[in-house]
Amino acid sequence: MNDILGDWKRSHYCGDISAAEIGQEVVLMGWVQRRRDHGGLIFIDLRDREGIAQLALDPDRDPDAHGKAELVRNEFVVAARGVVSPRPEGTVNPKMKTGEVEVEVRELRILNSAQTPPFMIDEFSEVAENIRLQHRYLDLRRAPLQRNLLLRHQVSKTVRRYLDDEGFIEVETPVLTKSTPEGARDYLVPSRVTPGNFFALPQSPQLFKQLLMVSGFDRYYQIVKCFRDEDLRADRQPEFTQIDCELSFVDRDQIISIMEKMVAEVFKATLGVELTLPMPRITYTESMARFGVDNPDLRFDLELVELSNVVKDSGFKVFAEVVKKGGIVKALNAKGCASFSRKEIDDLTEFAKIYGAKGLAYVKVQEDGSWQSPIAKFFTDKEIASIDQALQAEAGDLLLFVADSYRITNETLGRLRGHLGHKLGLAKKDVYRFAWITDFPLLEWDGEARRHVAVHHPFTAPVEEDMALLDGDPGSVRAQAYDLVLNGSEIGGGSIRIHDQAVQKKMFALLGIDAEEAEEKFGFLLNALEYGAPPHGGIAFGLDRLAMILTGSDSIRDVIAFPKTQKATCLLSGAPGQVDNKQLRELSIRSAVRSQ
Repeated sequence: MNDILGDWKRSHYCGDISAAEIGQEVVLMGWVQRRRDHGGLIFIDLRDREGIAQLALDPDRDPDAHGKAELVRNEFVVAARGVVSPRPEGTVNPKMKTGEVEVEVRELRILNSAQTPPFMIDEFSEVAENIRLQHRYLDLRRAPLQRNLLLRHQVSKTVRRYLDDEGFIEVETPVLTKSTPEGARDYLVPSRVTPGNFFALPQSPQLFKQLLMVSGFDRYYQIVKCFRDEDLRADRQPEFTQIDCELSFVDRDQIISIMEKMVAEVFKATLGVELTLPMPRITYTESMARFGVDNPDLRFDLELVELSNVVKDSGFKVFAEVVKKGGIVKALNAKGCASFSRKEIDDLTEFAKIYGAKGLAYVKVQEDGSWQSPIAKFFTDKEIASIDQALQAEAGDLLLFVADSYRITNETLGRLRGHLGHKLGLAKKDVYRFAWITDFPLLEWDGEARRHVAVHHPFTAPVEEDMALLDGDPGSVRAQAYDLVLNGSEIGGGSIRIHDQAVQKKMFALLGIDAEEAEEKFGFLLNALEYGAPPHGGIAFGLDRLAMILTGSDSIRDVIAFPKTQKATCLLSGAPGQVDNKQLRELSIRSAVRSQ
C-alpha cells in the first residue's frame, strides 16, 4: 500500500462534483492551481484532468488541515477529504463547471511539493512554444491541451467501436520493414545482425494490409504510427498516426459509404454535430477548374474562372503570349476588396510568387464600373465586358489574374484563394464542409526524372474503361482513387488496389521500375498476387490532422502529446541525439559528420 495515501481512495474527479453531491463526503486529488488566503479562511483551487474544484479550509473546523494549507504553493500535489457544500450567496461562479459548490475540507494531505514552474499552468498565459515544448509535461497540465487529447481519445474510441460493428478486425503490422523509396524519404534503422543492411520505419502499412486481404481477413483496420522523413509544417510531423483500413470484395462507392458514416459518427460523438450524408463528390478535373487545388476549402466561394479564350488575342501581350505557348489565364473575384491598399496587393503578389507565378495582375472595379488597373489600357471595351461577365464583377470588387502554365496558374490562384478566405474571415472554424475528390490522374510526368510517377502510389488500380490507354496514353488514365477533404485539408485518402499481377507489373514498368528492380523491392507482393488475390481497396485517415480540425487548433502539435518541432527535434528529450562510437561500431557504421 502507498503509505502517503494510506487508506484514501479518490472518490471523484475535481471537475465532476456538482450540486448533486451536496452533503456527501468526497476525496479529491490533484494539483494546486491557486491558493488564496482571506485572513483566516484559505481557498485552494484544486485541478485534475476533468476540471477545478474549490477547497475551503477553516482554522476553526480543522486547524491541522488549515496549517498544511498555509504551506502549499502552486502545482503542489495534494489530497483532500471533505464535504461538498453550496458556495455562500454571492460567490457562485457560473463560468466554472463546479462553480455552485465547494468542498469544506476536514483533512488535507500534501503528496508532493513542486518548484515554481517556468510558466503559469493556465489557458490564458502567453508562452513561447519552444518553452512549452521543453517542459511538455507541464504544458500538458493546461486545460486546452488536456481537452484536445481527451477529444482525440474520443475519436479513437468511436472509430474502434464503429469499425468493430462493421466487421473490421484490428491487426498490427510490422514497424521494422523494408525500404521501398517510391514516396517520401524513409527513416532507416541499421541492422546489427546483418551488417550493412537497414530496416525502414513504415510510411504506411500499405503492402502488409494488402497481404492481409490476400490472406482472407476481408476487413482490416489499425490505428497506427507511420513515419516520413520530409520537410515539416504546421499540419505535418515526422511521426504521425493513421486510421488505416482495407476491405475485400468492395468497390469505390461501398468504401466511401462506409467511411463517411464513420466520420459522421466521430463528429456526432465528439462535437455533437450531425453531418449530412452522402457527402458531395467532385472530380479531380472539376476541382482543379473551380478551385485550382485538389483539396478545396468549400466554406466560401471565390471560385476560379479561366479566361484564356477571352484574352488570347488581347493587346496585353503577357496574357496573349502565355496562351499562345500553351499556358492558361485564370482569375478570381475577391468580392468587395477593391478597398485593398497597394501594400496589401503587393503582399498578395509576393504570396503568389511563392508558388512560381511571375506576378499577379489586378483590377479594381470602380463605382461606375470602370477598371482601375495598370493593365486596363490593354483591353478593349468588349474584352472588359466579357471578363466582367465571366467573373460576375461589380463595383467594389478586386479581380486577381495569373497567367502561366496549367500547374503554376492553378496552384497559385488556388493557394491565393485559401489565403484570402482566411484573411477575409470566410473560413469559419465551426463550419465543416466535406467533399470526396475522385477520378485523379493515375500518373503524372516528372520532367526532372524524365519518367512517370504515381499520383497516389504504385498499387492504385486504373479506372477500368481507361485500361486501354495504359500503353499509348498513360497520362490520360484515371485512377480509382478518392480523397476526403474537409475545410481545405485532406483528412483521408485511398484507392481500389491492383489485384492482378500482370497489371501490377505493367504499372511498375510505366513508372520506370524494371523487372529486376520490381522483384527486388516488391517481389513478395507480386508473388502474393499469384495466389488468388481478391479485389480490394482501402483508405487511411490522418488522425492528427482530423483532431486538429475538431479541436479548432492552429497547429498539429497541439493535438499530439509529445510532438516534434518543425526541425524534427524533440525539445523535451533532446532527440535526435548522438550515440557513442561503440554503438556505431556494433552497427558497422561510421559517422561522416564526426569524421569531418
